[in-house]
Amino acid sequence: MRTKSSRQNKINVVTLGCSKNIYDSEVLMGQLKANGKEVVHEDEHDDGNIVVINTCGFIGKAKEESVNTILHYAHKKERGEVDKVFVTGCLSERYKPDLEKEIPDVDQYFGTHDLPNLLKVLEADYKHELLGERLTTTPKHYAYLKIAEGCDRPCSFCAIPLMRGKHRSKPIEELVAEAAKLAEKGIKELILIAQDLTYYGLDIYKKRSLADLLKELVQIDGIEWIRLHYAFPTGFPLDVLEVMKNEPKICNYLDIPLQHINTEILKSMRRGTTHEKTNKLLQQFREAVPNMAIRTTLIVGYPGETEEIFEELKQWVANTRFDRLGAFAYSHEENTHAATLEDDVPEAEKERRVAEIMEIQSQISWELNQQKIGNTYKCIFDRKEGNYFFGRTEFDSPDVDNDVIVDARKHYVQIGQFVNIKITAAGDFDLQGVPV
Repeated sequence: MRTKSSRQNKINVVTLGCSKNIYDSEVLMGQLKANGKEVVHEDEHDDGNIVVINTCGFIGKAKEESVNTILHYAHKKERGEVDKVFVTGCLSERYKPDLEKEIPDVDQYFGTHDLPNLLKVLEADYKHELLGERLTTTPKHYAYLKIAEGCDRPCSFCAIPLMRGKHRSKPIEELVAEAAKLAEKGIKELILIAQDLTYYGLDIYKKRSLADLLKELVQIDGIEWIRLHYAFPTGFPLDVLEVMKNEPKICNYLDIPLQHINTEILKSMRRGTTHEKTNKLLQQFREAVPNMAIRTTLIVGYPGETEEIFEELKQWVANTRFDRLGAFAYSHEENTHAATLEDDVPEAEKERRVAEIMEIQSQISWELNQQKIGNTYKCIFDRKEGNYFFGRTEFDSPDVDNDVIVDARKHYVQIGQFVNIKITAAGDFDLQGVPV
């Protein structure tokens, strides 16, 4: 059997799931590097002899991807292609006993709060003085800033509190110090993430303090864009809108997963809101910041979602005209409150409904994009692929939103720089333009 033990240890960190997992992997890698370890992220040659898999356990498809990745590396270990495999993250937190039983070839499983123990088995010490130090895996001009961990919301469909625990905000001074270090390294765009941004500060400052945090972050030299991800609709701190309106560094963009619009479904989901309250909140957003791009996500096929209720959802999507929207089929998760309900919408029907919602949104997105033709926007460019540069406006988040595409055969733009782009053509989910 061929082994890699004769080689110097090289740790390959593999990340699955959301931006919060990316952040956690970056912190892990920063700690390992500070301990003098050779560490890579998702090495394309897959030549690390020690593998750490940071898993996702949110919904069925994500869990399946995590299990398949664990099996892939367990088989590589069996064949002698890697020496050790460790698993961490949400899936491991939630299903550790089952995983240990089903995939015993993994050397050890760790939960979401086990970073010091994981470092110990990797022969590294947890360095408290490395506050905010990370080995970023995103392009050099933007980074995620996790402002809180965990969630206190009681949403019926969500297992995140089981995996991540209660909401815990990071102090403002810690976040400002972390952001300042990122700015020194050339980061121009901060993407604020948490399970729930709008709960920020309630635990440590006894009030919703997102606006206070934003006022501090905008003072950091070098940071030009600050983007807000994962806001919760109930109890939304409206003073954030005032900061967004008055501070040019705060992108006129908000990611607020609304999940549904039918009042009975929202009640069953334990979202603490109604059809009418949701519409009122969206109206407040658009009145306060008229050119704000609103991104939302919806769950379709939730228990009890009749054809009539789904029609209400479709009509609302058509009327509301979100700038960005994603739809997901409901996933029945054990130990959540919704798991006590009958999962009564067949999988094929769920997927049909997802497709219908996305078809409506595709048309809306096309119409909104047509209105941008002839306008000029400040864009940041993330990458070059083939003959094209791909960038974004302030209304677009990386990986999930529209691209601004520039023909590299005719024009040159610098990756990681802001460029004014005049839009010349538009499709459903992308814009084409030329530098001005």
